[in-house]
Amino acid sequence: MAVLVYADSSDGKIPNSSYEAVYYAGKVAAENGCEAIAITVGELENSTLEGLGNYGVSKVYNVSGDQVKDFDSQVYTKIVAEAINSSGADLIVFPHGYVSKSVGPRLSAQFKAAMVVGIIDYPKTDDGFTVKKTVYSGKAFAYVSVSSEKKILAVQSNTFSPETSGNIAVVESLSVDVGTGGVKVLEVNKETDKVPLTEASIVVSAGRGLKAPENWKMIEEMADLLNAATACSKPVADVGWRPHAEHVGQTGLTVRPNLYFAIGISGAIQHLAGVNGSKVIVAVNTDAEAPIFKAADYGIVGDAFEVVPKLIEAIKKL
Repeated sequence: MAVLVYADSSDGKIPNSSYEAVYYAGKVAAENGCEAIAITVGELENSTLEGLGNYGVSKVYNVSGDQVKDFDSQVYTKIVAEAINSSGADLIVFPHGYVSKSVGPRLSAQFKAAMVVGIIDYPKTDDGFTVKKTVYSGKAFAYVSVSSEKKILAVQSNTFSPETSGNIAVVESLSVDVGTGGVKVLEVNKETDKVPLTEASIVVSAGRGLKAPENWKMIEEMADLLNAATACSKPVADVGWRPHAEHVGQTGLTVRPNLYFAIGISGAIQHLAGVNGSKVIVAVNTDAEAPIFKAADYGIVGDAFEVVPKLIEAIKKL
């Protein structure tokens, strides 16, 4: 048995979610006395690739070139499939995200491998192979027994805390005939000066309680001071006050930060579905009966226009 982990990358960098997945794969491999190998796609510094050994893998496959510059699920599936065959892996690990959602099911069909997403604990192998995952938008847990020969797991972000070992991985170029993909990327727009929402350890989010889009300046100031990402509720994105890329909830992004501020958000169940994996939730709302307070660890009943400036003042002092 070998464990293969896909380490996502963007602009030559590896995000925290991938380091978590690599660490998870390394721990599982160590528990089972086998090798952990990473597969990466794109142009990355050799030191970055070698550094993945610090998180538990002994070898790193890398595929780069013009054909893999833009993401194409068909092309990436061929790459990971070749890595599976080259490594002889029985367990394939992904960080839970857009790659696992598009590539994972293709691999599942190709290798007749069971796939489980939203993993939040290490597998139990005393009697078979059982994993723990989130269900019902994080409101409950399920224990899934996996019996297929090959298994695919997608690890929930902000769940595991990687420990480093100081080891260096061996880097190998992997030759894959990717052919011609079915996707052509015409344009990519990125906000490079902001903390990615799904990667942020702190999120400052606001809703209709802010009354107008120009009032987000204090939310952005608070987020900047905390090196946090900004987010919003669905109604705010729907009316165009904030971009849909900041919408968290059942029909938006799911976030699991260490600290989530919900300012002027009532806390409808659709919103909570996207944030209830947060380790600590702080709510600010004028309505003491707002549903958000039932989910919050800390609550302030008060006007956001009075409370947030005081929070900003306190953060500056710290």
